[in-house]
Amino acid sequence: MRNLITDIEGLRVGNAHDAKVASGITAIVIDVENVASGVTRGGAPGTRDTTLLDTEMSAVGVNAVILSGGSLFGLDAAGGAVNCLREQGAGVRIGPINIPIAVQATTFDMLNGGNKDWGRMPPYWELGWQAAERATAGEFALGTVGGGYGATTVTMKGGLGSASMVTESGFTVAAIVIVNAVGSATIGTGPHFWAASVEVGKEFGGLGMPAHLSASDLALRMKGGRQTATTIGLVATDAILTKAQAKRMAIMADDGLARAVRPAHAPMDGDTVFAVATQKKVLTDPVPDLTEIGMAAGDCLARAIARGVYEATALPFHGALPAWRDKFGKGA
Repeated sequence: MRNLITDIEGLRVGNAHDAKVASGITAIVIDVENVASGVTRGGAPGTRDTTLLDTEMSAVGVNAVILSGGSLFGLDAAGGAVNCLREQGAGVRIGPINIPIAVQATTFDMLNGGNKDWGRMPPYWELGWQAAERATAGEFALGTVGGGYGATTVTMKGGLGSASMVTESGFTVAAIVIVNAVGSATIGTGPHFWAASVEVGKEFGGLGMPAHLSASDLALRMKGGRQTATTIGLVATDAILTKAQAKRMAIMADDGLARAVRPAHAPMDGDTVFAVATQKKVLTDPVPDLTEIGMAAGDCLARAIARGVYEATALPFHGALPAWRDKFGKGA
C-alpha cells in the first residue's frame, strides 16, 4: 500500500502544471471496467459531462476523471486528455472511432499570483494531454503539483492529496483531491487539522486534535468577496457496485470533505466528489458492506485533504500564502 489512489488496481495518475501560470491538471486514468457516479454540493461548480453520472443516464463507467485548476478555462483540459486517450485506443468503439469518456471538475485558482494573461489560447488543453500521457500506476507527488499547483485555502497553501486503506471486509478504498478550499483545513490559527480524528500514523504530522476548541477556533474563516474556491476529488474502491451504490459512496465520502474543511459546500464554492468502483470484489452483504465502504471513502477523503495541505510548498510570488510547513515546521 502506497497510501495513494493508485493502490486501486487499474487506476493511473498523471500530473502537469505551468509554473508561470501557477495552475495545473491532475488526470486519473481508469484502465479497467468500472461504474462511476458523483455528487456536487458546492453552490458554484465548474464541471464537464457530470450529468452522465446520474443514475438514469446510459453511461456506466468512465475512462478518466480530470481534476483541474483554471476555473472555466480549465475545462479545456478534458479535451486534451480525451484526445490523448483516443490515440491510446481507449473509449467506446463506434465504427472506426474511439470515444473516451471523461468527467471533470475545476477549481478557481485565478488570484494566486500566477500570470493568467495567456493570450488567445489558455494552456489547459495541452496540460490535459500531458497529464493523461504521464499517468502512471505507481507513486506520484503530493502538494504543489498538477491540479493542486495553484490551489490555496483561506490561511495557507493548498494542494493535491491522496490516501487509501483496506476495510475490515477486505475492500480497498482510496481518494485523491485538490484542496482549494474557500475556508480552512486547519483549526483556527494553529497547526492542527480538522481531519485529525481519522489520521493514520503521522501522515499529516500526527498532532491530533487540540485539547480545547475556542470560539476563535470555530469562527468563520473564508476567502473574501465573491472569490470562488473549491475542493474537488475522486473516491474509488475495488468493490462491485451498481451506479446507485457508487453514488451512495460519493455521498458518504462528501461527508468526509465536510469534516476536513470548514466551511464546506458554501454558496461560492464548487465542491464535487466523483466515485468509481472497479468491479473486482463482490459485496458479501450489500448494506453493511456498502456502509463500510462509504465510511472508509469519507475517511480517506478527509485524510487526503489534510495531506494535500501538509505536503504543499508555497508559490514563489510576492504575497503568496505560506505553506503549512513554513508556518509550523515539518514536525510541528
